[in-house]
This record gives sequence, structure tokens and C-alpha cells, in this order.
Amino acid sequence: MRRIGILVFPGFQILDLAAIAAFELANMQLGQAHYRVEVLSEHGGLVASSSGAAVDSRRFTTARFDTLVMTGALVATTITPKVCRFLRSGMRQARRVTSICTGAFALAEAGLLDGRRATTHWGFAQELQKRHPLIQVQPDRIFINDGPVWTSAGMTAGIDMVLALVEQDLGAEIARAVAKKMVVYYRRPGGQSQFSAMLELEPQSDRIQKTLAHARAHLREPLSVEDLADVAHLSPRQFSRAFKAETGQSPAQAVENLRVEAARTLIDAGELALGVVAREAGFGDPERMRRAFLRTLGQPPQSIRRSARLMA
Repeated sequence: MRRIGILVFPGFQILDLAAIAAFELANMQLGQAHYRVEVLSEHGGLVASSSGAAVDSRRFTTARFDTLVMTGALVATTITPKVCRFLRSGMRQARRVTSICTGAFALAEAGLLDGRRATTHWGFAQELQKRHPLIQVQPDRIFINDGPVWTSAGMTAGIDMVLALVEQDLGAEIARAVAKKMVVYYRRPGGQSQFSAMLELEPQSDRIQKTLAHARAHLREPLSVEDLADVAHLSPRQFSRAFKAETGQSPAQAVENLRVEAARTLIDAGELALGVVAREAGFGDPERMRRAFLRTLGQPPQSIRRSARLMA
């Protein structure tokens, strides 16, 4: 019997409790109670979510669980000193400590993410990195497993993470059956991306928007800073400064992200060899594309192709 503790607090996001369903369906698939899920809170009793719906909970007294799941909220999660101590205790006593959405802020405040890779809802990724510079925040991931610590992106990404936990415990066949019961992807296609590279950039001025549109339409070309600066009618230095100020990325980073996104789309389609994909997306050769994928997505193109074929 694996005890799962799901930690809630006033104002938590009710959708994060969908994780319970994955554990419940895993039990159903096995025909026995492999998981026992307990909803925990600092004081116990009814805890109201941000929507107003309340759930009953048990006051936590010990962190001796197989897995702890920290829920998130519609804002960056803040925790009390007692919850912070509980999470630190969980790092010593539980096999896994996890978070859903902005619950990553709670793990970060407890110091559990320092020196680790982590993710959260894309809209809060920059804030998480700013508050906790020792974390390697990867905003493009649906979930990340770094040793005993797991973090997931916004809301429904918690389901993806819990399916991965079930797979780790019980194997791919059970996890796939649970996903089918829940009518969700067993593994999402698209290289675990949360959002479009263009949406992430969100430029404000017309000239930077025009430059990005040009880059996206001409990914097979070199697209140096000088080339893009000509499109924006700025000097390379002025362009680089303006681009970074508006998008938070350097021109080279933005072009690489656009190329990764284009290559990922071609890989998901499954019709082209990786060498052809690399040329079409502007990388030139598969090795350069592989390095870009590892930097951006944390996994090589071959892994994404395998996932796409499994989904097919």
C-alpha cells in the first residue's frame, strides 16, 4: 500500500485534485488498493478552493508518505512556516515530493528545488526563476522529474505527472490503461511543450513583431542578428537591445526556439527523416538540431519521434 498525501490550502486550485482520479483508477485497474490517497492541510477540516468548492482534509502530523503532492493556486503559491517545515520533512521521509502548477513555489520556498530542474505554469515561470535563482526553471516542460522531486506545469499537467508516477510504480501498461479511462493522452505529443514559442515572446512593437514573422517564414535562412536588424531597420546593437527588452530573449534564443518548434511539428508528422527535418527547420544538420532540442526541451529529437509513434 502506497500512501499518497495531497496537500491543500485555502484558495488552492480545485482542478489540481484531478490527480486523485489517476491514483483511484490505477487501483481499479489492478483490482486492489495499491494507493491510499489522503487530503492533507495545516489545520484539517474543510478547506475552500479558489472556486469556493471545499474539500474535507486531515491535519498533517507526519510526512511519512510514499508520495507528497503540493497543489497550486491561480497565483504564486505562498505557504506558512508550518507547511514549509512539513515539506522539508517530506524530503527526508517521503519517497517522492511533487508539485502541480504554482505549487512549485511552495517547494522552492522550502528549499527543495535549489540546484534542481523544475517547471511550473508558463505564466509564472519567470517569476519563479526571479525569486529563486538557484533553480533551473524550464518553462517549456509539462513535467520534470529531478531525482525524488517532481514538478508539473499548470493545472491539467498534474494528470500527466501522476500518470508518469503510476508508470514508474506499476509500469507502462497500467499507466496507459488509466490514461484511456480518463480520456487523456498517455504521453502528450509535441515534445512536452506547454505553449507556442511565438506566444511566449509576446513582442509589443510592430517592428519586433514584423521581425519575428520574417524569421518564422525564413527559418531555412541564416537569420543572423544583422539580417534581423535590417528587417527592423535598426542597427544590430539597437535591435538586440530592443528585442531583449520586449521578449526577454536574445534574437539567437528566439530563432532557436522557433526552429525547435518547427522541427517538432515536422517530427510529430512522422513523414521526414531527421536529417531532412534539420534542414527544413534551419538547423543544417541533425547534431546541431539535437543540441538545440536538449537545451530547449530537455530531450533529443529521437525521443520525441518515439513518443509521436507511440501516440500514433
